[in-house]
Amino acid sequence: MVAAGGRICIHNFARYNACQSRYARCRIEDHFVTKPFRVGVAGPVGSGKTALIDALCKAMRDDFNLAVVTNDIYTQEDAQFLVRSAALEHDRIVGVETGGCPHSAIRDDASINLEAIDRLVDQFAPDIVFVESGGDNLAATFSPELVEMTLYVIDVAAGDKIPRKGGPGIMKSDVLIINKIDLAPYVGADLEVMRRDTQKMRGDRPFVFANLKTREGLNTVIDLIRHQQKLGPSPAVASAAKEFAHVHPSGQPHSH
Repeated sequence: MVAAGGRICIHNFARYNACQSRYARCRIEDHFVTKPFRVGVAGPVGSGKTALIDALCKAMRDDFNLAVVTNDIYTQEDAQFLVRSAALEHDRIVGVETGGCPHSAIRDDASINLEAIDRLVDQFAPDIVFVESGGDNLAATFSPELVEMTLYVIDVAAGDKIPRKGGPGIMKSDVLIINKIDLAPYVGADLEVMRRDTQKMRGDRPFVFANLKTREGLNTVIDLIRHQQKLGPSPAVASAAKEFAHVHPSGQPHSH
């Protein structure tokens, strides 16, 4: 399937059983043609995902037209936090209530998030949209149809063993943020051990030690986002797209 502009798009519409209308299919396809740069932010509960988005918005909003979509199961707590913090104007922050496992809404059926992005695009035409996943257990991944860059946040308070536990976020995200480094001496975590294990698990993929309370490491993350925005979808997302769907000789898309 070829979208306008000659960009090749492969879709598995069977994953969108909940929204099989022509409108839904067309809107999903549109996101390959005209869209803001979309950055997914994932990580375990309490690692600092919302704090990262809050800091990014406040640091970047003078230079970029920004918007945010957050995912929670039954509340809009993260969206409300960002509104209270005045990260952006309140109508630029959309909270999505997934009503079940939030991870399925960012991978298996991303339609609810794509529709939220559509509304933001129609109203604000943002340059960048941050999409925050609900908390996960190191296993959450974003659909390559939803985001073009992935940030994964872990925190030192969970222990220095976390990097070597692996998982898609730690191993394959575009940027791994190791947050709350100020807590290392209080929880017995060795930052050098975390550095060594992270390098082993990620190879050449970048990672950043951060303390979001003091904004330590934030500028490095911003530089990486700016760089990737200029390049377009990241290698990690391109790789995920190949794993996520391929076309059989029959011409029918297939997902794994």
